[in-house]
Amino acid sequence: MLTSRSTRRPALPLTAAALVLTALTAAGCDGGTEAPARGAGPSVVAPGRPGEPARTLSAEEAAAELPDESPNAADHRYVGMMIVHHQQALVMTDLAPGRAASDRVRRLAERIAAAQKPEIGAMQGWLEAHPGRRGGHVHEDHAAMPGMATEEQLAALRAAGGRDFDELFLRLMITHHEGAVTMAAEVLSEGNNVLVEQMANDVIAQQTAEIGRMRAL
Repeated sequence: MLTSRSTRRPALPLTAAALVLTALTAAGCDGGTEAPARGAGPSVVAPGRPGEPARTLSAEEAAAELPDESPNAADHRYVGMMIVHHQQALVMTDLAPGRAASDRVRRLAERIAAAQKPEIGAMQGWLEAHPGRRGGHVHEDHAAMPGMATEEQLAALRAAGGRDFDELFLRLMITHHEGAVTMAAEVLSEGNNVLVEQMANDVIAQQTAEIGRMRAL
């Protein structure tokens, strides 16, 4: 069962949501609220653990208690591998216009390409913003990634046409999507960065839906 990071970690005394709940700000929320001393800045009400009272913190104290969401090795590995994984999907979808017999298969290939091209750009941008120790380059055995088609399978897809192409394309792409979902589930349990978590959740939702559509063809 897939779990999000919010269910994997114990509740913290101060959450990101609590930081937007401010009280007793410099301007005050009502006429009966006194403004804090000059330079004190706004205060933030941090709910306590069950049975414990809430605390009033300065903005600096509240920021210091935010959870650390800096990328870890699992985040970098996932993004680097998923770029390569998506690129292979585009190799397969590029073959569909001239080889597929079914209009539905061609439209499916177009939708996959339209979704994964911008995702590649977003992941490349993430690596540029978070280069890590390897300068954003992840060295992995690409053939060992879940769901990746072999060179022999890609060659067979290039040589196929008509219904044979449709059948092989769907079989390879279903396996490819299942591999992407597996990788996304792994980074949800091992990663630490909220943006990578969002990308992984998007992959799971989108590609699970596409797997269902492909199995129905």
